[in-house]
Amino acid sequence: MHLFLYIPWLILQIFLAGYATAKAAFGFATPFHPVVVRYPLRVTSNLAITAFSTSITMTPGTLSIGLRQGRTADAPTILLVHAVFGEDPAEVFRDLADMEQRLSPSVKGIDHGVPGQGDNPLLPKHYEYPDPDMPLIASVDEAEDEHED
Repeated sequence: MHLFLYIPWLILQIFLAGYATAKAAFGFATPFHPVVVRYPLRVTSNLAITAFSTSITMTPGTLSIGLRQGRTADAPTILLVHAVFGEDPAEVFRDLADMEQRLSPSVKGIDHGVPGQGDNPLLPKHYEYPDPDMPLIASVDEAEDEHED
């Protein structure tokens, strides 16, 4: 039943986001503030993850760019999402949570620690990419120096 409500809602969101993106692209000021967020998924089935990430990619201004396993066995899968209007990362997280809940209403009571919601703080590591807490393997300069030796 919820799909009969979700599909028209998604179509409306696609048109609204398309209008906002076109207006920003052809306007004098470009309000683009691209950001990559790490969204902890509440949906778990392959079908639901595919439908959610496809819905994000179909919406102008957003793009699903990958999945990452949680850092621990009980941690949720992380969906990496690029958003061109990311001036307020908390709003990006709210919009993603709303879309996920509309797609799969059963996730409403699940709290995987969506940053910026409830008691979950929004920290730079949730929306800076690459993750500042993750050590880099090697920088480009270091890799070039090694090959010159």
